[in-house]
Amino acid sequence: MRVDEQLPRRPPERLASLTTGHATSFLTEGVRAGQDEIPQVAVVRAATPLDGYAVRWSTAPVREILDEAMDRFADARTDADAWLAPRLHATVRMSRAEAADPGLWNFLALAVAPDYVLWRHVPAGQSEEAAPKKVNAARFVGPHYSQAFARLWWSAEMFRDGPDYGPAVVACGNQDMINTALRLDAVDHKPTALAMARVLQQWTESGTNRLGDRVNALCTAVNTAGSTLMYEVIAPDDAPDHAARAAWIDEAETAPSVPWERLPDGPDDGSARRTSCSALTRMFEQFAAEAPLRDRARAGATAD
Repeated sequence: MRVDEQLPRRPPERLASLTTGHATSFLTEGVRAGQDEIPQVAVVRAATPLDGYAVRWSTAPVREILDEAMDRFADARTDADAWLAPRLHATVRMSRAEAADPGLWNFLALAVAPDYVLWRHVPAGQSEEAAPKKVNAARFVGPHYSQAFARLWWSAEMFRDGPDYGPAVVACGNQDMINTALRLDAVDHKPTALAMARVLQQWTESGTNRLGDRVNALCTAVNTAGSTLMYEVIAPDDAPDHAARAAWIDEAETAPSVPWERLPDGPDDGSARRTSCSALTRMFEQFAAEAPLRDRARAGATAD
């Protein structure tokens, strides 16, 4: 059976936490190649149930949006990220502290939706006669910027502007942005993250060439400058409204399923200061104008 022909099994009804040690023990090369089934019963037994019986820990709504993403983006799998990130975030409503538990993401990848991980992250470019394509293990049990579901949830969290997921859609629409910026400590500062998304949006709308190289150069410049500049001082922002975030999480008990044709609403815990976002956007535009792009000819010669 090919990786992209894997059929989902009936998932457990509720999310749980699976330690990385346990998760790794189930992650054989055959599983990563989509050739072996994950022993779901053993995975569930090894996991620790999450506290409480809140609706937000139900797996059915998660499976629903994942199935829709696989159907909707069957011909352009990377495009699923921008659609799925805000909907995953708005479906699995939780605090940052809860989302920092890698066990939840391990369980989601191995017990609830391994078929999605295989579908989305199977490597491209190998012939049928080559060795079986294997998904990188980090897509199942990796850090938040690599793991298949954590990277989407955290991208929506870091790039949203209060309840507005629009900037997160922009960021997740570019693989270089989501793969690189999410590693930077600087994106924890909301005006910094939003300014980077604004610059990316300007490039996208204007049809700027070598977009991936420009995004990587911008991320490098922002990170390098952040070691000496204090973006929080240059572009101050207000503290998030934790009570509003808690209320949004509690509303998961009665909230309808996330919409598919429009963006859901995120927590109304405060939008970034407009003046700060504008100031950093101008600064990052200057960074981008001065940042050297990768010399692909030299890189090719080195690779040879």
